[in-house]
Amino acid sequence: MKQPDVTYEIRVEGHLNRDWEEWFGGMVLAYTDTGDTILTGPLRDQSALYGVLMRMRDLGLTLISVRQVEPRDETD
Repeated sequence: MKQPDVTYEIRVEGHLNRDWEEWFGGMVLAYTDTGDTILTGPLRDQSALYGVLMRMRDLGLTLISVRQVEPRDETD
C-alpha cells in the first residue's frame, strides 16, 4: 500500500532565488521579514526528505528547522 506524501516545512538562513524551487523537488519558497526562506511541500518518503537536506548541505545553506506540517487546504 502506498504511503501518502508528508508535507514538510524547512527553514534556512537567507533568501533563496525562486529558481531553486524545481531543484528542491517543487517545494514552494516563502520569505520571512527576518531574512530566512521557508520551503514547504509534500515529499513522498524519508529518502526524498534526506535528498532535499543533502542538496541544502551541498549548497552550504544554514538549516534552521525541519518540521512536518499539515497540508494547506487550498479551498480556504
